[in-house]
Amino acid sequence: MNTTNVKKEVIIMGGGLAGLSAGVGLSRAGQSVSVFESDSQVGGLSRTVSHGDFRFDLGGHRFFTKNKETEQFVKDILKGEYVTVNRKSKIYMNNKFFDYPLKPANALLGMGIPTTVKAISDYSRERIKNSFREKECISLEDWVVAHFGRTMFNIYFKEYSEKVWGIECHRISEEWVSRRIEGLSLGVAVKNALFKFSGRKVPTLVDKFIYPPMGIGRISDGMKEEIERKNTVHINTRVSEISHSNSMITNMVAKNCNAAYDISGDEFVSSIPINHLVSMMNPAPPDDILEAVSKLRYRDLVIVTIMLNRERVTDLTWLYLPEKDMPLGRIHEPTNWSSCMAPKGKTHIVAEYFCFKNDDIWNSTDEELTSMTVKHLEKLGLISKEDVFDSCIVKVAKAYPVFEVGYNEYYSRILNYLNNFKNLHITGRTGMFKYYNIDHAIESGREVADKIIQDL
Repeated sequence: MNTTNVKKEVIIMGGGLAGLSAGVGLSRAGQSVSVFESDSQVGGLSRTVSHGDFRFDLGGHRFFTKNKETEQFVKDILKGEYVTVNRKSKIYMNNKFFDYPLKPANALLGMGIPTTVKAISDYSRERIKNSFREKECISLEDWVVAHFGRTMFNIYFKEYSEKVWGIECHRISEEWVSRRIEGLSLGVAVKNALFKFSGRKVPTLVDKFIYPPMGIGRISDGMKEEIERKNTVHINTRVSEISHSNSMITNMVAKNCNAAYDISGDEFVSSIPINHLVSMMNPAPPDDILEAVSKLRYRDLVIVTIMLNRERVTDLTWLYLPEKDMPLGRIHEPTNWSSCMAPKGKTHIVAEYFCFKNDDIWNSTDEELTSMTVKHLEKLGLISKEDVFDSCIVKVAKAYPVFEVGYNEYYSRILNYLNNFKNLHITGRTGMFKYYNIDHAIESGREVADKIIQDL
């Protein structure tokens, strides 16, 4: 990235991966940068929490990219401190463990011969139908049935998707699943298993990824450290108001425990939730924009980590738990990613509960969440409650954007409004209301930095 003699004051709202990567790019170009993060740590959902001698991520986040520049950017930030992790994931259902990604001998024959025959028949029927006229897919249900067949949808996709998003599959936009499982079909999964393709061209099938030994949060921490060599990152500081005039953002108000501060700047980058951004505008947006904002929802997340007097519980990177009678949705064991995540001879299990703020899960006490998690881990046969000696609960608001059928109408209306502001740039998963993986979030921040620099 070329430096320039023109220097601008750039204000970045949100210290997640996108905001920080924008800050790194701008700092390297000699710009004046101030990052404002409401939490006590940077990184957003991709941060690593320390609890005594234990460390854990908020769900376990892998880094993989096909973009060599992005890969090198992250490796430079980590200064070569990373390990390569072999992915090994399973789905637990009907009291059986199934390989994920799907492997036919395990996923199909594990269902029993009659169900297997029906699954293959359904899949073949959809393939034939689509060869004559490709089905228009509006919902997640439409897309999965078209690519896997109705039987596979009912068994492998329906319950887990509805657990993750909190709404029925016919209400979830196909945009999420088609991008999330881009290029994947039952045929690809079968070929991947039978012919041992590496799957590297399909991100969902990636079998290896790099990981910082001290947790995924080292990527964000490394970017913060680089920005702070010449600029500033403010934590525990929340944006409360954004003023504008003549299609320009003029200033914002930021608050921390000490006081409220009026912050001026030339360019403003937002990676905070798009509905928060719009609701803080002064003067307020038109009523139709406020209505559109009210239609966009985010899914929240509760993380329950159980510390154990055991050296190891599983050999998995993830275990997915789709069934409705199991309230937790996914677990991982951080020491399978890096031995540095727990003291020697100890391990921990991180359980994810997908929820909406103020529902029963969100409002449960730490003691209730710990007891519930231990009970279900025992039910899975993974642990004994006698092994448990500590726990840590983290609640994450607005973890994932919810793509409901028809959301794009409201989203487009909001984007058109925000595009009127010449010095405002939105970026990142929550900022752009996109389901971005780590590499996409970083790339979106770097793209914003490049745009600001090119416009100087």
